[in-house]
Amino acid sequence: MDFSNAKKLLELCDSNGMSISEVMKQREYDEGISSKEEIIKKMRRVLEIMRDSATTPVNTPMKSMGGLIGGEAKKLNDYSQEKKNIGGSVLSRGIMYAVAVLECNASMGRIVAAPTAGSSGVVPGLLLAMQDVYSLSDDKIIDALFASGAIGYLAMRNATVAGAVGGCQAEMGVASAMAAAGAVELMGGTPAQSLDAASTVLMNMLGLVCDPVGGLVEYPCQNRNASGVANALVATDMALAGITQLIPFDEMLETMYLVGKRMPVELRETALGGCAVAPSACNACGI
Repeated sequence: MDFSNAKKLLELCDSNGMSISEVMKQREYDEGISSKEEIIKKMRRVLEIMRDSATTPVNTPMKSMGGLIGGEAKKLNDYSQEKKNIGGSVLSRGIMYAVAVLECNASMGRIVAAPTAGSSGVVPGLLLAMQDVYSLSDDKIIDALFASGAIGYLAMRNATVAGAVGGCQAEMGVASAMAAAGAVELMGGTPAQSLDAASTVLMNMLGLVCDPVGGLVEYPCQNRNASGVANALVATDMALAGITQLIPFDEMLETMYLVGKRMPVELRETALGGCAVAPSACNACGI
């Protein structure tokens, strides 16, 4: 049940009448590392850690190691409680959870890289928000995580998820593509629609640079996790509406990888360009 690209993944889904999550679970089992029960147990633990990282800072703000972020999740929660949010329940909760995970990460809390530490808020942010709003079971969210994992697996196998290699489009782009694919399956979409959503996300985030202020995964990373949730939501709704992508996921992934390799080194996690060299950013770091 292994698949080397999205085209093969879709063929497996179609020929076996399976969802992406089902194929991914079977692939993990076929690797022979764990039993089916153990595979689900491990993903359930991943969900527990994601939920803890996404909710703790909402009630107990944490200051990041570099001091650049801290307390944003609580502010978003307070703002939402006042019924002022204009983006709707899923988006408002999604960005709150996403920035909370980055707050937890940057303060040296426990997180799940999804696919990286710097982009770890997007997948839990969107899926946990959807669980809240639509009263979805943990089992449903676990399935969505397996669907998201299939996208991450393809990115790792055929491109990169590292900002130092492909810029933030590789980290945040893939994270948002993972979230979109999982969200589409969660809402009853087809495997093809999940991959269309993932392709849309990569297209919309193509060229995003990696420019951490002070070289720390705090700022602007936290803001971009929030925007990653919004991007994933846009792609999810478009795919579920039946809007297909001209460029399939495999080609979009290769495009992202090629663009990333053409980025100058200053824009690939070196803190030598972009936001990292803005005067205010330098002043904040004592440079």
